[in-house]
Amino acid sequence: MNVRAFVGLGGNIGDVAESFASAAARMDALPGTQLLRLSRRYRTPAWGMAAQPDFLNAVAMLETRLPARELLEELLAIERMHGRDRATETRWGPRTLDLDLLLYGDGTIDEPGLRVPHPRLHERAFALRPLLDIAPDISIPGHGPVRNLPAAMAADGIEAVG
Repeated sequence: MNVRAFVGLGGNIGDVAESFASAAARMDALPGTQLLRLSRRYRTPAWGMAAQPDFLNAVAMLETRLPARELLEELLAIERMHGRDRATETRWGPRTLDLDLLLYGDGTIDEPGLRVPHPRLHERAFALRPLLDIAPDISIPGHGPVRNLPAAMAADGIEAVG
């Protein structure tokens, strides 16, 4: 059965635009998976650990037959191909590529290491704004339509790039 999934992309080290393009191609090549849309990129000021370069963020819309856990494992493998080592990095610190499973169908999943929708998606303008670009009518289970969420409208220094 095909499921629509949304993946957040982020990064602030190296050629992030190239990392996004490579990650999008790799997601499109996953078994039983097709990349349907990729949002434009957004420049986002770093937060949490603010003394680092700005991030670029985007969202990919996939159609997949992969179960959520398997899709997540594939996303983590793509991160590793781009030099990311989650085990040694600083939380909210610099990274070459961050791939977060934001939504998987219209369901919720709460398992060790896998929470969908992403636990703070409804609060993060850097994910909501690109999500609105490619799926303006999408809803977040438990939070309602993205277009009605205040964080989706927050500017917070976020600006479209390219």
